[in-house]
Amino acid sequence: MKAGLLRSAGRIRVVAWKELIQLRRDRLTIGMMVMLPILQLCLFGYAIDTDVRHMPTVVLDGDQTAASRDLARRMAATGYYDLVGRTDSYDDIGRAFRSNTARVALVVPPRFGADLTRGRPAQLQLLVDGSDPQTVASATNTAASLVATLAGEQTAGAAQRAGLPAPSGPPVSLELSVLYNPDLRTAVYIVPGLVGVILTLTMVMFTSMAIVRERERGTLEQLIVSPVKSVELVVGKILPYVVAGYVQMALILTAGAVIFDVTIVGDLRLLFLLASLFIAGNLALGLFFSTVAKTQQQAMQMSFFFLLPNILLSGFVFPWEGMPRFAQFLSQGLPLTHFLRIIRGVVLKGAVYGELHDEVVWLALILGALVTMTALRFRKKLG
Repeated sequence: MKAGLLRSAGRIRVVAWKELIQLRRDRLTIGMMVMLPILQLCLFGYAIDTDVRHMPTVVLDGDQTAASRDLARRMAATGYYDLVGRTDSYDDIGRAFRSNTARVALVVPPRFGADLTRGRPAQLQLLVDGSDPQTVASATNTAASLVATLAGEQTAGAAQRAGLPAPSGPPVSLELSVLYNPDLRTAVYIVPGLVGVILTLTMVMFTSMAIVRERERGTLEQLIVSPVKSVELVVGKILPYVVAGYVQMALILTAGAVIFDVTIVGDLRLLFLLASLFIAGNLALGLFFSTVAKTQQQAMQMSFFFLLPNILLSGFVFPWEGMPRFAQFLSQGLPLTHFLRIIRGVVLKGAVYGELHDEVVWLALILGALVTMTALRFRKKLG
């Protein structure tokens, strides 16, 4: 019996050694095995921060006094608000929110400084983009604390100048208005984002595996030597997945409206038109992966490897403003980052093309870069 166990252990050792040799030859898999835990560590441990800071903020100053300007400076000094401009009306605030130029707006009423000086009640208004519930908490808590501090200082100062005891009630109050998602429902935030995440996974994975599958079966060479041109081959390969992407979009948006009561505010025709850039970009990336991967397993591994930073850095789960600068810089190269802003802008805010122009330009640039890299790599591979 002991001899049998020794023979069995020897056979296991031989099989294991053979597997290690094969694994050593698969440099792509080894590289992913090493990089994946490092990437996860960096993303989860450093790049993700739910304490949202540097929220782009606009100010509607109806007072135009030293007191109102001091309040804006105090907001910027907290590190939670980045003052990106001043507006003249609520319509300007709405446009800033729909174009993702701002996430927070401070409205200062007329005679705010005079009321503070005399100790009379004054009311500020804080408007917050509710399409990201995590932003609302950070924006309101910090603003409420700041206003309470300012009110205490002004009350004590006015009483001291008048030679009277400080009144018990604060002279400044803060009115909160949450736009686009006043109930702060998570489904309203998540459902539109799922369109981008699912399209990223399916478009990249299916396209990369489709090309590799042809190569494994030996039919890719047959297609190359056929009268079919290279451009026709690529277009014919990706066209069914373009249709599949639109079907997936329609299914998710319909299910979100019926099951989760996510109301679609904007123009669906605009959304589907702009989605073509996003779908095409992911398909081009899938084709690029197909020129690198040698097997379908490698293609699937690369697709999942690419999905992780998309989920963590694009703003799908964690607020984009809460990331450090270098993570924000990396996320600008991800198509999902810009598509999430487009789909949430159209579905939740009713944004129009002019308000999404910057995101469209980003998607077009990314698509152009991916198509160029894929064409160069594909030509090299075929050669």
